[in-house]
Amino acid sequence: MTYIIGIADTTFARVDMATPAMREIEKRLPDVRFERYTVPGIKDLPLAAKLLIEEKGCDIVMAFGMPGPTEIDKQCAMVASMGLILTQLLTNTHVIEVFVHEDEAEDERELHELAVRRAVEHAENVVYLLQKPEELSRRAGTGVRQGTEDAGPARW
Repeated sequence: MTYIIGIADTTFARVDMATPAMREIEKRLPDVRFERYTVPGIKDLPLAAKLLIEEKGCDIVMAFGMPGPTEIDKQCAMVASMGLILTQLLTNTHVIEVFVHEDEAEDERELHELAVRRAVEHAENVVYLLQKPEELSRRAGTGVRQGTEDAGPARW
């Protein structure tokens, strides 16, 4: 089966997260096609995702964004996130939000490494959602994180 995976990303982001995610998916899914839609900013991602689903027939979408460190950037990220959730509900299709906030990292190198790692680890989730959802069920409650060290399950 050929999967069509939508890639929605922005020119505002300071790291190209889509390319490493696509490479990871290609390693795991031999028969995959990508549709990429790049928009200016994070608040444009919900429409890009919706168009990828409805007009390009994508089975799932990854939405990549990199909000800046200011309060208005955080508000814009929240609005975009709510829009991506609404897109999922309107289309009955997963939209995997892959956001990296610039203030999550201490310096440029750490920001780049975090962004690539998060993108690749979410790409793994995309493959699981499409082919092995039982693997995600197996990991339920284990504190898995994307881009940073796993938190592990809470112990009491």
